[in-house]
Amino acid sequence: MAVSLRDARSIELYDRALNYLPGGVNSPVRAMRSIGRAPIFVQRAEGAELVDVDNNRYIDWVCSWGPLIHGHAHPAIVEAVTRAARAGTSFGAPTAAEVELAEEVSRRVPGVEMLRMTSSGTEASMSAIRLARAATGRTRILKFAGAYHGHVDGLLAEAGSGLATQGIPSSPGVLDAVAAETIVIPFNDADALREATERHELAAILAEPYPANMGLVPPAEGFLELLRERADETGALLVFDEVISGFRVAPGGAQEITGVIPDLTVMGKVIGGGLPAAAYGGPRELMRRIAPAGDVYQAGTLSGNPLAVAAGLATLALLDGEQPYVKLAATTTALAEGLAAAAASAGYEDIQIASAPGLLTVFFSATPVTDYAQAQACDLEAFAAWCRGLLGRGVYAPASQFEAWFPSLAHTPEHIERTVTAAAAAFAEIPR
Repeated sequence: MAVSLRDARSIELYDRALNYLPGGVNSPVRAMRSIGRAPIFVQRAEGAELVDVDNNRYIDWVCSWGPLIHGHAHPAIVEAVTRAARAGTSFGAPTAAEVELAEEVSRRVPGVEMLRMTSSGTEASMSAIRLARAATGRTRILKFAGAYHGHVDGLLAEAGSGLATQGIPSSPGVLDAVAAETIVIPFNDADALREATERHELAAILAEPYPANMGLVPPAEGFLELLRERADETGALLVFDEVISGFRVAPGGAQEITGVIPDLTVMGKVIGGGLPAAAYGGPRELMRRIAPAGDVYQAGTLSGNPLAVAAGLATLALLDGEQPYVKLAATTTALAEGLAAAAASAGYEDIQIASAPGLLTVFFSATPVTDYAQAQACDLEAFAAWCRGLLGRGVYAPASQFEAWFPSLAHTPEHIERTVTAAAAAFAEIPR
């Protein structure tokens, strides 16, 4: 790889990192391999912009993959974390702030009367599934192809042939017997859902109400209602993974917008305000099965960490009222419309833009994307070229066709204008 002055320090750090970190990174998408370049090493960030170790400045549409709904280093959040750190970074004991955060979450999210905090979305997903299995006495879980619910063994399964097949491992180290307990079907496929729920006794139907790990794929009209209906009719629990959509698309997440209330909700990202935090919650009767109130065990040394709780409380406080969500929706709409206009100005027609408040994906597809198979059929080479073009012009977009953009309350009309200008130039450069 040629070393340019623009990237020299990042490439030097990447070469060093390859000796000590698998693939040179601590999470795969950061490596930027899918777009054919080395990763960017970040030095600092503020608001909607970040600066790399080579002092290149970027408009950041990743925002740490979702937690930073207020942008980087918001003064109120930094102050809350600093104040909490002065009192101690970890106690392994209850704090008043944990109670306050639980009350705030319960006030916002329709389906959550009681919750248990964890340190990651993976832990929260794993624990919600364990609770669903204990509550139903069943073992099998239904999930949707392309959905990512953390690196839980039983959820690293992919769809086989047919409408509703048992999962096969999609990662070495995942046992066939574990993956076989996961049934995988296409998202938005009502027939496959009916067949799977009739054929299998399920402990849970696990779904992102607004899937954003295959790119943002909105649910078809009536599909979430059908999930609720099939869960009720078959005795399965409906589990919504709102790690991404929670507190982002609305104060109460997607369930507030859609009116479809799950039995359990998995939360993360925004709930920690940029620090490691997640949670799962539901009705009191169900959550009281969790130890020490009940017999379903789950624990964590750093669960409810005081720094993460402080960041979460400050983040949610800044989201009170209608105005933040009005602004976020307007920013997202302006970005979506601007990117569509940028593609049109460059004569690039095979583009689909999906958006929801605070979420967006540009699909390199001639037709709308409604499931993972269609997302996989996108022109990944064109996407990679476009993404490299954006980075070269100071726009930091997700380095994967299968990830969402995360507009924040820190993004301004100027950021959108600069992004659209860069996008138009990048579209024009894509080899035809």
